[in-house]
Amino acid sequence: MARAARVLLLAALLGAGWASVAPGGAVAQPRDDARFATFNASLNRAAEGELVRDLSDRDDAQARAVAEIIQRTRPDVLLVNEFDYDERERAAELFQDNYLSVSQKGARPIEYRYSFVAPSNTGVPSGFDLDNSGTVGGPGDALGFGFFPGQFGMLVLSRHPIERDAVRTFRDFRWKDMPGALLPDDRDTSAPRDFYSDEELEVLPLSSKSHWDVPIRVGARPVHFLVSHPTPPVFDGPEDRNGRRNSDEIRFWADYIGPGRREGRYIYDDQGRRGGLRPGAQFVIAGDQNADPFDGDSRPEAIRQLLDEPLVNTRTTPDSPGGPEQARLQGGVNAQHRGDPAFDTADFAEPPGNLRVDYVLPRRNLRITDAGVFWPRTDDPLFRLVGTFPFPSSDHRMVWLDLAVAGRPR
Repeated sequence: MARAARVLLLAALLGAGWASVAPGGAVAQPRDDARFATFNASLNRAAEGELVRDLSDRDDAQARAVAEIIQRTRPDVLLVNEFDYDERERAAELFQDNYLSVSQKGARPIEYRYSFVAPSNTGVPSGFDLDNSGTVGGPGDALGFGFFPGQFGMLVLSRHPIERDAVRTFRDFRWKDMPGALLPDDRDTSAPRDFYSDEELEVLPLSSKSHWDVPIRVGARPVHFLVSHPTPPVFDGPEDRNGRRNSDEIRFWADYIGPGRREGRYIYDDQGRRGGLRPGAQFVIAGDQNADPFDGDSRPEAIRQLLDEPLVNTRTTPDSPGGPEQARLQGGVNAQHRGDPAFDTADFAEPPGNLRVDYVLPRRNLRITDAGVFWPRTDDPLFRLVGTFPFPSSDHRMVWLDLAVAGRPR
């Protein structure tokens, strides 16, 4: 093709919005910018059906505050942790219709045409004395801590299409089937990894809620939204059963995205399909991981399994102006923390104090163009949405990343 013809073709492509010029004059891949976010919104309730009841009108103050945070931050793809599951998906529908689609304090409404919910292990009776309390029943003996099935569940909202036929869930994957699993020991016996009986391990899943791979079509190529909510690494004894489970729940994604198929060969999903993520696939890992890289009660290696993973882009750490201010105002253990308070995402009482526990972690080839934690300073008019205890919305803060996603496979 003659040079003049190439110039005309390039101009036509640019004029149609199909391409851009890369350094050196080459036609760069088209890109779609999308904001990915995670928010533990604390939209959990004490009894089954209460969340649906509370969202059935437009008067729930907490739901209004959560919705306004979402409207003002405007994620394109959002994981909501601690959103109670109901089989009919009424809570998700009501939250959209009565809160997100309605202006909150002048904020522009936001519509998520696509959503995904699925059952959670929380509150599902195991039939065993999993916490070794001497009795069977209650939240400590459920497959994941909870007072009723689906409490503390998850919700994915998206303005981009969800490829529902390609979604994978891992709610039933058994903890014992993870090679090298950190199964806890009974300190009163000499046998290894025997806190749980063989019978209990046959039913005990790795996921305290679930792990989901939700492919989302951003432009012409799916981004796998890998979401979960590992159990808090506390509320146990010297056996550290929750700390160990938390670490392995985080490790699951590190194995799932492994650069070759070997790391994830042991994984099976709830449909019986085996293996991890296809090599080269785009992904974003998101959720309340309940683990800080420097402070708190999680195992030292827990979140490092993702932050030190070569395939994960950690060049930009989301931050806020409110985190350092609150650490200074609250003092106490926060003054001894090693982590930068600008990166904190949760306002916890002492111990452990404020921590970074919520993450949005993209694949390394997804360029981060902006990032933040929604935690305004006290002199910001929007501070009223986060406040101090008792919180108007949640003790967690929304974390978001703007990503330049390749429009076509490379």
